Amino acid sequence: MDATVGQLGDVVIDALRAAGYVESTIGQYEKTIRYLNGFVVDRGGVYTPALGAAFAAMTTSPRTGRFSAQRRFDYRRLVTLFDAYLATGVVDLSVRRRGGGGPYPQAPAFTALDAAWEADMDARGLAPATRSAYGRVARGYLTFLESRGIRDLDAADAASVLAFLVSLSGRWAASSLFWVVSNFRPFLTFTHRSELVEAVGLAGVKRSHRILPVLDDEDHARVVHACTTGRVGARDAAITLLALTTGLRACDLVGLRLSDIDWRAGTIGIVQQKTRNPLTLPLAPLVSARLADYVLHARPVSDDDHVFLRCKAPHTRLADHASIYRVTATTFRAAGVTDVKVGTSLLRHSAASRLLRAAVPLPTISTVLGHASSESTNVYLSVDQARLLECVLPVPAGARP
Repeated sequence: MDATVGQLGDVVIDALRAAGYVESTIGQYEKTIRYLNGFVVDRGGVYTPALGAAFAAMTTSPRTGRFSAQRRFDYRRLVTLFDAYLATGVVDLSVRRRGGGGPYPQAPAFTALDAAWEADMDARGLAPATRSAYGRVARGYLTFLESRGIRDLDAADAASVLAFLVSLSGRWAASSLFWVVSNFRPFLTFTHRSELVEAVGLAGVKRSHRILPVLDDEDHARVVHACTTGRVGARDAAITLLALTTGLRACDLVGLRLSDIDWRAGTIGIVQQKTRNPLTLPLAPLVSARLADYVLHARPVSDDDHVFLRCKAPHTRLADHASIYRVTATTFRAAGVTDVKVGTSLLRHSAASRLLRAAVPLPTISTVLGHASSESTNVYLSVDQARLLECVLPVPAGARP
């Protein structure tokens, strides 16, 4: 249908207000609509997706003459809403996942291979986080080949695999390259190119067994205090306490639904996104109370049944693990804990550490952390530093200086 920017803008603004967007955000949309209207009026007055694309491509600020990330964000989100409305008759305000995942290959053969790999992972029911990691490394290899003039995998040899891994060494820590290799090998196996799979082994990338960082007792107490005294909001407190006491992964916190909580039994039951295994965990009274406070008094009214929602409209589930990171970072700052690397990994390690110190058997910890294999839990032995020190043998007298 033919429509002017003004007509489309009125529909979008009405939808934003109906969804509960704050006026400052609506004002930013209105500002962008005025800019778009001026752009379209000079070109016939009727909005089209082609004009929208041209407008969205105007990412240089006339004031500074430089690229403007804010301009790109504002222009693209408005054009996306306009185009979706023209195509469907609905203003789609659903939150889209952030861009990322690295560049995509352009060669037709590589594009088809990437699509086939995604379809295979989907058919096998791999968890979203696993698919993302596998896909990112696979596309990184394919775009690396393109940079060397290779446009089809038949033209790639084992040396290209080694060269690709070498190219990553400047951007990845040596301790992290093992995870790259782990995510890379399944894709090479999928291609049925045994020589490429064998080349990964020739790279000699070893897994490091570092001692995992954990919260000490003082910092642990500070975080709990901040979560229980109102220094952070009920949602952020509930998320942090859940991660700190249960070791739940970020993806499982994002995916937690109201129906997963058994308030009478004081438990939560989920199917883990990473392993697809069912898991039931007890809720400590402190955590249960903070979670109930959020659900009853602070959680926005929404048709979305996920437990943790965006505070600002649209009130839908949190987008991804980055949302959980921001929550925990905010909580740690409020608690005055600033000398550690924040994230659910730290909270997961800390949960394992406290269970070990309580003499909980490793198989039980494995179950609580939701490991597919109990051997995965062995890495957490390194967090029990007190018991590790008990294993240290004295230096023989003759070897002392």
